[in-house]
Amino acid sequence: MKKFVEWAQNEIAVVPDFHKRILFRDEAHFWLNGYVNKQNCHIWSEANLQVYVETPLHAEKLTVWCALWAGGIIGPYFFKNDEGHNVTVNGDRYRAMITNFFIPELNNHDVQELWFQQDGATCHTARATIDLLKDTFGDRLISRFGPVNWPPRSCDLTPLDYFLWGYVKSLVYADKPQTLDHLEDNIRRVIADIRPQMLEKVIENWTTSEPAVAVICQKSYLKCNATRLSFE
Repeated sequence: MKKFVEWAQNEIAVVPDFHKRILFRDEAHFWLNGYVNKQNCHIWSEANLQVYVETPLHAEKLTVWCALWAGGIIGPYFFKNDEGHNVTVNGDRYRAMITNFFIPELNNHDVQELWFQQDGATCHTARATIDLLKDTFGDRLISRFGPVNWPPRSCDLTPLDYFLWGYVKSLVYADKPQTLDHLEDNIRRVIADIRPQMLEKVIENWTTSEPAVAVICQKSYLKCNATRLSFE
């Protein structure tokens, strides 16, 4: 964590708008019944509260991918199989998304020198996936096994975790969608309505001229360690 903070601060010192050149990405589950995926909902405490989260046994869901930077959002992308059925992510599906959706979409944007960030999930960091991303981004890759290592246990450090998914989920269930198609339409609409001015503010919150990225990283590190220690 400390190494990543120092690296980010050095980059910002050289290029003041460096934080606006990072393309953050993530996946999230959207359950038809409105259940909140615990992977995107963290409960922090210094004591073991014996928290239990109810999980639906056979609830229908969408697995959604987005990439976000100060200039816009690429996505949403919905993971589906060849028959059009909703599926979750694995390495093959992730690479197919990068090849068939993400890179063509990226080429439609007038952007240069963007960095690409991803977390350490196995489907993201397989050798074939890293090689594929290096073909597009070269050394501008922030990832486990990448040129710049994304810190493990970096809870809530990306704008998708602390902004996008919560914001979208607060709106897409307002009309109580009854089908996955209806829910998918709502997700597309809400994301399409997010204005660049809002994204600018979100990215500025990630870091400011007072190296707030260090504060965010340190808070994230302390939260994760406090949670881990309380359950040991």
